[in-house]
Amino acid sequence: MNNITIYDVAREANVSMATVSRVVNGNPNVKPATRKKVSDVIDRLGYRPNAVARGLASKKTTTVGVIIPDISSIFFAELARGIEDIATMYKYNIILSSSDENIDKEFHLLNTMLGKQVDGIVFMGGNISDEHVREFENSPVPIVLAGSVEESGQVPSVNIDYEAAAFDAVSFFAQKGHEHIAFVTGNLSALINEKKLAGYKRGLKEAGLSFDESYIVDGDYTYDSGIESFDKFLEAEKKPTAFIVGADEMALGIVHAAQDKGYNVPEDFEVISFDNTRLTLMVRPQITTIVQPLYDIGAVAMRLLTKLMNKEQVEEGHEIVILPHRIEERQSTK
Repeated sequence: MNNITIYDVAREANVSMATVSRVVNGNPNVKPATRKKVSDVIDRLGYRPNAVARGLASKKTTTVGVIIPDISSIFFAELARGIEDIATMYKYNIILSSSDENIDKEFHLLNTMLGKQVDGIVFMGGNISDEHVREFENSPVPIVLAGSVEESGQVPSVNIDYEAAAFDAVSFFAQKGHEHIAFVTGNLSALINEKKLAGYKRGLKEAGLSFDESYIVDGDYTYDSGIESFDKFLEAEKKPTAFIVGADEMALGIVHAAQDKGYNVPEDFEVISFDNTRLTLMVRPQITTIVQPLYDIGAVAMRLLTKLMNKEQVEEGHEIVILPHRIEERQSTK
């Protein structure tokens, strides 16, 4: 444990603590000879300035809190990578925490991070409620949502247009002549999935296809829920011929469940996934997917946060960022 304090450095270098502080903070009002002497002592003693203590004095800790639902999910890992790289570029440290999308834990983490004097927070969660928005508005530091939708448009956020993306996936299948298109999603009470469902319904309507409630399965983003949903569809009177799946891990479950039952993808069933994490390339056939630029969503969210933390001018309407999406065709569609 490093217990060397600023007092030890000052005593050893025979200068005041204020001088050590100036050297540590890069203040130019220090004679070069003194700066060198203090720096040498800092190196020799292995002094590490306490970021929080420095933050209390300057009201800035150059630390950013990042709250994600699941640290083991490739989806959130790729988002966090974009956040991390931009944070490093702007010389911010990151505190990363996993909330399990449990609202009590989310608020607890929020308060813990504010207690640690973070300068800003990037928040990711599947279901941003009115309660969340009230908490965010009471925050003394800026908060930006990444890959998370909030209805009021009051909280700065970076996303794709999920409704349009789901619509595009339905249109893609409808143009190939599919009439029975299933939709496997995450928790339907989450706004992001409501938007995807709305796009799915609009796509069917535009293609002149009827909406069938039994073609909707509410999964939980996991591989196992993909397998379970495929098994459910096999019991249907009229089996779907195409699947739109709300997350890559679930799509892998569907592809493998189909193969385990002796079916072929894409000959018997075609599959389009959401997200385009690297999982889509690790399975055979490789999965056709709606490309969400996950790294970019994280990077742009962090850049927006740096602007808000530094009170830079953000143009009207530029706090809600919608990045482009596209469909990347691979071997799970014909």
